[in-house]
Amino acid sequence: MKKTRLLTVALGVLTAIGGFLDAGDLVTNAVVGSRFGLSLAWVVVVGVLGICVFAHMSGKVAAVSGRATFEIIRERLGPRTAGLNLAASLAVTVLTLVAEVGGIALALQLASSVDHRLWVPVAALAVWLVLWRVKFDVMENVTGLLGLALVGFAVAVFLLGPDWGDLGAQLVQQVPVQESAAVYWYFAVALFGAAMTPYEVFFFSSGGVEDRWTPQDLATSRLNVLVGFPLGGLLSIAIAACAAIVLLPEGIRVDSMSQLTLPVAEAGGTLLVAVVIVGLVAATFGAALETALSTGYTLSQYLGWSWGKFRRPARAPRFHLAMILALVVAVGVLMTNVDPIAVTEYSVVFSAVALPLTYLPILVVANDPEYMGEHVNGRAMNVLGTVYLVILVVAALAAIPLMIATEAGG
Repeated sequence: MKKTRLLTVALGVLTAIGGFLDAGDLVTNAVVGSRFGLSLAWVVVVGVLGICVFAHMSGKVAAVSGRATFEIIRERLGPRTAGLNLAASLAVTVLTLVAEVGGIALALQLASSVDHRLWVPVAALAVWLVLWRVKFDVMENVTGLLGLALVGFAVAVFLLGPDWGDLGAQLVQQVPVQESAAVYWYFAVALFGAAMTPYEVFFFSSGGVEDRWTPQDLATSRLNVLVGFPLGGLLSIAIAACAAIVLLPEGIRVDSMSQLTLPVAEAGGTLLVAVVIVGLVAATFGAALETALSTGYTLSQYLGWSWGKFRRPARAPRFHLAMILALVVAVGVLMTNVDPIAVTEYSVVFSAVALPLTYLPILVVANDPEYMGEHVNGRAMNVLGTVYLVILVVAALAAIPLMIATEAGG
């Protein structure tokens, strides 16, 4: 069934709002804005371009071959190499799912003042019910569109009436005097990891298969990429800008979800805060849906199981069981005394470590004429992909040493 061009961008909006703007990105951008102003906004730009490059490749693979990326990775690279890719991606995805379910609970705590741990099982149950009962197109449309309420951060930037010259100067500012170079680069890697979280491309390509893309839908895939991810990037910078305008001058460091809304409350009062909280719940809920689905997608595609939301649980029992088990793990971790914000921050750093293993196979498959035919990558896309692979390897090698040296950002 064909959709209107407006609705075809829903997958890209959901991937951006629930992937680019997940709990990790929301928290990391606010933390960075409160400590570094906009001096790390360039990392968001680099991350947006990178995720656009690889999401475009994975979407093209899905549209041309009719198969999701991980199915072809196992076939193309063999079970051992693909198994290493699976282990790294699955571990980071489950950790990210813990962060996203925790993010939903924290966002609901903002709305209700009820302790987030009481919301954790409710959030996980709600995610499972949507995965079980709601059609894919309804899920992507509703969650993606509600997530657009995060535009409230951009509105807040203008309502705050900042010194635009000062904000512009922060864009080219070097390491602030109150921070060390190591901490600066630690958060640069964290921002980059948040922008290019591995599950995003697996969800995007598998979502293309769920939506039954064909080579005639390549323009749709491209539109999803070019609308969704840049939108997520702009909203990320708006979150950092809000923190830079209000929190940085007061020396307030973000260490809770509630502090994300302080600049919004100052700018627009209760009404704008309510709008933003809707966006926070939708974004983290959308990300939880994506990560839960991605655990089922990657495991099922590697092992050759039947998969897909378009299949009832009776027709794809192991796919649905994998998602349930991942949600149970998330609830179990979050019902301890673990800090969901700390889990979120660690998830984006470990995401950076797994990036090369995720994106190298995508570049390999996108250049294989056996699968892609005339739609293999062109020279420009290969140059961009290769440049980003170098950046990914550098970020992966630097992530853990920087975490240790800075004690996770100090």
